[in-house]
This record gives sequence, structure tokens and C-alpha cells, in this order.
Amino acid sequence: MSKTLEQIANELKSKNKKVQLIYAFNGTGKTRLSKEFQKLICKKKTTKKIDEEQKRKFLYYSAYTEDLFYWDNDIENNAEPKLKIQNNNFTNWILNEQGKGNAIIEKFQHYVNNDKLTPDFNPEGNEVTFSYKKGDDTSSNNIKISKGEESLFIWCVFYSIFEQVIEELNEIEERESGPFDDLEYIFIDDPVTSLDENHLIELAVDLAKLIKSSESDLKFIITTHNPLFYNVLYSELDRKNGYLITKNDDNLYDLKLKKGDSNCSFSYHLYIRDLLKEAIENNNLQKFHFTLLRNLYEKTACFLGYPRWSELLPDNKITYYNKIIQFSSHSTLSGITVAEPTDQEKKTISFLFKDLVNKYNYWTQEESNAR
Repeated sequence: MSKTLEQIANELKSKNKKVQLIYAFNGTGKTRLSKEFQKLICKKKTTKKIDEEQKRKFLYYSAYTEDLFYWDNDIENNAEPKLKIQNNNFTNWILNEQGKGNAIIEKFQHYVNNDKLTPDFNPEGNEVTFSYKKGDDTSSNNIKISKGEESLFIWCVFYSIFEQVIEELNEIEERESGPFDDLEYIFIDDPVTSLDENHLIELAVDLAKLIKSSESDLKFIITTHNPLFYNVLYSELDRKNGYLITKNDDNLYDLKLKKGDSNCSFSYHLYIRDLLKEAIENNNLQKFHFTLLRNLYEKTACFLGYPRWSELLPDNKITYYNKIIQFSSHSTLSGITVAEPTDQEKKTISFLFKDLVNKYNYWTQEESNAR
């Protein structure tokens, strides 16, 4: 039975698990789910915002978190670019109270693999400038970093917050009372925007290690649209299953149990998708592309939890199934003859491929990231 995001949040809470890993296509509502979950955990509401006492039960990283950071370029006055931080209790706490600025800088430099690219926090902790400190005349001050570097920097700030909170909660019996003693959940939504695969994998491994270090009753919910990020976390956290959220035409949602290891992930199948896409665009389809198409359907069905890949086919399933089976059975990619299919067969491949892409729009995510 389909549910609202509020009902999905209630269901996740009722599961009472330490870690819940969720895959959802872009545009499904992951960020809105984080807000619904926040309202559920922080039941006391005000007309303006949830008060500070209630906030301490819930921490999250999402698009709202990234919005706390914005560039002040002031091009009109030819001022040097600064990354400003809107006033908030979390960054104030980690920078001003905990004094973790140097730890954030070290973490950032580790991720970008460059100890010369240096963030500089102002004394108030609400403004950051970046420079290349090479120790010679080639040093560059007040530069604007790339979008990927910016995403890594923001993540490093909040990773440091999560790290400090977990460390303090692990020692709760040996320390004085702290502001996050009542923290129940950390909700992390897609911290991988604009990251390349190397940074994405490293971030996932570090996050999994941090979660496994938590010894308190703190619980984690992680949502992502990125199949590689999901796959690495699934492996590093030793998951037996995860969840898949899908949005229906009636604007309601389904939360489905998703079983499967890395072989039921999209990570390497994007390559197959690209081969098919290129062949269609260049009108260079061969009969072996039926085998690639079948492989794509099989792995998509595995990831989504369908017992048979034919269930993903459009209307006239039997007809299309027979066409694919006719050309893809009893052959391997290395042994298939490179015979050009008929125009009708080309149209069949193109139609089925586009139907899969349009029906499960996560396949176009790479393109949307590149825009």
C-alpha cells in the first residue's frame, strides 16, 4: 500500500535499526523525507523553527545543509571571493566551541589530495577564504574553488560535527553533560553531489567507518540517488539489505525492501547503458546489442527487486521478450557475429532502451550532474 512521506518516516522510525540505507531516484523526495523525519523526532513545533532543545535530538546533512554556505563574490566592487556561513548553532558549536577548524582543514586537504589548498576561517567562524600556500611567489590568495571542492569542504565541516558528537556520546559516562546527550538520529541525504568516483568512494568508506565506531544508541539513516555510493556503503556496513523508495503517479510512495550485494547494483552497468546510447545515437546498432539490452534489463530488475526481468518490459511483454531472447540466447559477447540488424530490429532496441531510461529516470543522473 502506498504511503505519504510522513508515513514512510514513521515506518523508518518504527524499524528501530542502527543503520538504514535507502536508495531513491533523483526527484523522489529524499530531502523532503529528511524534513518529515525531523518533524517526527522533534515533535514540538513553533511557527518559525524547531527550538534548540528539540533540535538536539536530530542532526542531518542535506541540500538544506549546503544552503548554509554561499559565495559572496561582490564582482561589482572587484572584491575577492568569500564563502560565507549563515548563522547556525551547528557550525558555531564545532568551530567556536570545539575549535575544530584545523581538523576540518586537514580533512579537506586529505580529500582533495593537496596540502597547499588551504581554507582560512575568520575569527567569528562565519566566513571562509581559500588560497594556495606554496611558500613562494606562485602562492595565490582568495581563490574560488570548484563546485566539487566546495561540496567536499561542506561535507568536511559536517563530518567533523558528526565525528565529535559520536566521540562524545561514546564517552557519555566519563564526561560532563553536552548539547547532544539526547541525540537520537543522524540523517544523511546524498553528500556526494559534484564528486568524482574516487572522492565518492573515499567519502563512503570514511562514513561507514565513522558509523561503525558509534557505541551509543545513536541511529543513522542514509539516503542516496547514487548507485556507487549505495554500493560501497552496503558493502562497508555489511548490510544484509537496504530499502528502495519509489514515487507513484498519485504522489504517494512505496518503501520496498531491497536485497542484494554489489552484483545487484548499477555501478558498472552504466557502462552498458552508455554503449547502447552511443550506438543508438550513431545508428550503429548490431545484433549483439540485444545481449547488452537484456543484460541491462536483468541487472535493473535485480536492483529493483523484480524476480523476472521481463516484468520491466512495456506492453506486449511476450512479444518483446521473445525478440530479445531470440537474439541474446545461446551466445556470448565475444562470439557474436557482427551482423547488422534490420531497421525494425533497430527500432525495437531503441524503443526498449528508451522505455527503460524514461521509466527509471535514475539512468540519466550522470547527465544531470554534468549540466
